[in-house]
Amino acid sequence: MPETLHKAERLCRKKLIEELFGGKARSFTSFPLRVVFLPVADQPCPATILVSVSKRRFKRAVKRNRVKRQIREAYRLNKQLLLPALQAQGQQLVIAFIYLSDKLLPTQQIQGQMRQILLRLAEQTQQQPVPQKLTHPQPMAQQPVQQQTANQQSMQEQSMQEQQ
Repeated sequence: MPETLHKAERLCRKKLIEELFGGKARSFTSFPLRVVFLPVADQPCPATILVSVSKRRFKRAVKRNRVKRQIREAYRLNKQLLLPALQAQGQQLVIAFIYLSDKLLPTQQIQGQMRQILLRLAEQTQQQPVPQKLTHPQPMAQQPVQQQTANQQSMQEQSMQEQQ
C-alpha cells in the first residue's frame, strides 16, 4: 500500500464534520492528541481524517501549520496499522485529530502517539458493529399530506357543528 495521503482521505464535507462533532461520535485522549471518531458508510476511503490545532494553543499560523504537518505525516506513515483492520471488517471511519498541548513537540513523539492511537482505533472498530447507511428524512409523500388535510377538514366541520 503506498504511503501517501490522498485528497479523498481528508475530511472536507461539512455535513460529516457536523455529524462527527454532533454528539454521536466516540472519543479518547492520548496526549497530545484527542481523537474523535465515527463509523460511517458510503465513503470513498476506509478512513478519512481531519486535523485541528486551536488558535488558542498557538497564536502564530506558522506553528499551527507545523503541528498539522507533523500529525498528517505521522498518520501517513502509520496508517497501515488501521486500514487493513477496517477493510477486513468492511467499516469506514471519519476521524478527527485535535492537538491539545501548548508546546511544540518532536515529530518522533507525535509519531509514537499516533501508532498507539491507530492500534487502539483498530481494536475498537473490531468490537463495534458495522454501521447502517445513514438515512436522511425524506419529504412526506403527497398521499399522507392529503389524508392529513382531510382529517383536519373533518375536525373543523365537527367544531363548527358544536359551535352551532
